[in-house]
Amino acid sequence: MRKWLFILFFCLFSQSAPVYADDIPVIAAASDLQFALEELAGLFQQQTGKKIKLAFGSSGNFRYQIAHGAPFQMYMSADEEYVLALYREGDTLDEGMLYAIGRIVIFIPHGSPLKADGSLNDLATALNDNRINHFAIANPEHAPYGQCAEEALRHAGIWDRIRPRLVLGENVSQAAQFAASGSAQGGIIAYSLALSPNMTTLGNYALIPAEWHNPLRQRMVLLKSAGPTAHAFYDYVQSQPAHKILEQYGFVLPEELN
Repeated sequence: MRKWLFILFFCLFSQSAPVYADDIPVIAAASDLQFALEELAGLFQQQTGKKIKLAFGSSGNFRYQIAHGAPFQMYMSADEEYVLALYREGDTLDEGMLYAIGRIVIFIPHGSPLKADGSLNDLATALNDNRINHFAIANPEHAPYGQCAEEALRHAGIWDRIRPRLVLGENVSQAAQFAASGSAQGGIIAYSLALSPNMTTLGNYALIPAEWHNPLRQRMVLLKSAGPTAHAFYDYVQSQPAHKILEQYGFVLPEELN
């Protein structure tokens, strides 16, 4: 199935979309970066005059697409292991670099019977008294934020009970849409998405303890097809203005780990 999905993706990309020149590289980025990276890319264009095209999605799906020749020049993953795997397979210029550590939150839309409780105690109680029908997370099979959501739910001792009620997003951005739109009574999503202006008006959130899941070590890398603009953007993500934007969206910077 994945093979056919990739073939469809590649055909649609190559036939219906324009072929981008080196000065407009396509950046494959984890969907938790959507709002932060759009802001960052705008500032990059304003300061350098260079344009990039952003493609957001599941880190795992992008890893598969890149391995099969998808026309990206840079990859920003929410799981560094996907980047390192591509490096071992010879698809990247080097091992890339850690650019941020992500966090997860429980997000509860206005009008939901659930509470934004980072301990997940209210969620456990809601399963007992049938206050919950649907709960959204990203698909743990290929989305790093979904994997961490599963780990947190297992830590809270409620994974087996909540599993039949899960609504799985293709990526964490889609899970956030499910949680905010009322399709679910809540969800576990990226902190960076919960902090976006769109989401803050739609509900409340609470941070889930970082110790409850494996660290979301987010790594970026240039692919072998990377041109000058992709190289410039890669460097820009490491700059102080870029770091300031990432911090505003709740990301922990690598230097803060020391």
